[in-house]
Amino acid sequence: MNENQPAHKETKSLGEIPISILDLAPVIVGGTPADSFRRSLDLAQHAEQWGYKRYWLAEHHNMPGIASSATSLVIGHIAAGTSSIRVGSGGIMLPNHAPLVIAEQFGTLESMYPGRIDLGLGRAPGSDQPAARALRRGLGSDGHDFPELLSELRGYLNPSQYQGVPGVRAIPGEGLNIPIWLLGSSGFSAQLAGQLGLPFAFASHFAPDYLLPALDLYRSSFRPSEVLDKPHVMVGINIITADTDEEARRLATSQQQQFLNIVRGRPGMLNQPVDSMEPLWTPQEKAYVHNSLRFSVAGSKDTVRERLQVLLEQTGADEWIVAGQIYDHQARLKSYQLLSEAVKES
Repeated sequence: MNENQPAHKETKSLGEIPISILDLAPVIVGGTPADSFRRSLDLAQHAEQWGYKRYWLAEHHNMPGIASSATSLVIGHIAAGTSSIRVGSGGIMLPNHAPLVIAEQFGTLESMYPGRIDLGLGRAPGSDQPAARALRRGLGSDGHDFPELLSELRGYLNPSQYQGVPGVRAIPGEGLNIPIWLLGSSGFSAQLAGQLGLPFAFASHFAPDYLLPALDLYRSSFRPSEVLDKPHVMVGINIITADTDEEARRLATSQQQQFLNIVRGRPGMLNQPVDSMEPLWTPQEKAYVHNSLRFSVAGSKDTVRERLQVLLEQTGADEWIVAGQIYDHQARLKSYQLLSEAVKES
């Protein structure tokens, strides 16, 4: 599918599209995970005031710059410090866990914070191979058993419709209405979400190549269910907003450095922004990072609004979820505040 062609014909206004936050709980150079958790809660409290719909955290392991490895615990931390915003996982990597444990953990969260918990699920390890082994995943595991794990998990939450392990109950968890989303960066979860009639979130903030094909596959595979009567798509993007395009582009160099370190196999903490990336990368690395971030946006409110309108026409998104890897906490807060204003003003 051509990126310049609309992917969906339904007319939507940018101001009608709910917007949420994907927090990678960044650990900055000179900071600690404890600092990250305090800043995440502060951001979530502000996001609640600014009208964001959801606040999701992601499971990653063996990543010095990401503090949300114990994702369920951090979700509880955020939910306890807020009152209305939905809080959830974007996502829990289900093959890393026994489905019963996830049913119990999210059943506990839903019991504590009723009507506010989302369960986003992925099938990747969220880590490198050594960490995957430490998580007890098989060396040859490629997520092929994800559909069976998902079915087992749904059986614990809703045993009247799905089959878990006979004789085993998730307490708490059983009978609770915890919305399940499938997350993906390729076609596998897109097709599965469509076949099961579940909402689908695509990780174009790091995997832009498959965004439009995956959305097309999800919609073409969709079968109405007790959850949804029509497809529902959330698109994950990186957005950094500032007073000027120049300032936003400078803030975005922290994110570019993070991607560059991953390309080099040396993931690290989130670095301070720099005036220019040119001394830091080769032409080949620059091209790779730019391609990985090509659905990302860095600019003023006007620039962000214009780019989001184009992305809306391309994707037909029903919701946005936005990551913003910014070194300075006050600049990060301001970025999300300006973004909420840009959407509301559209």
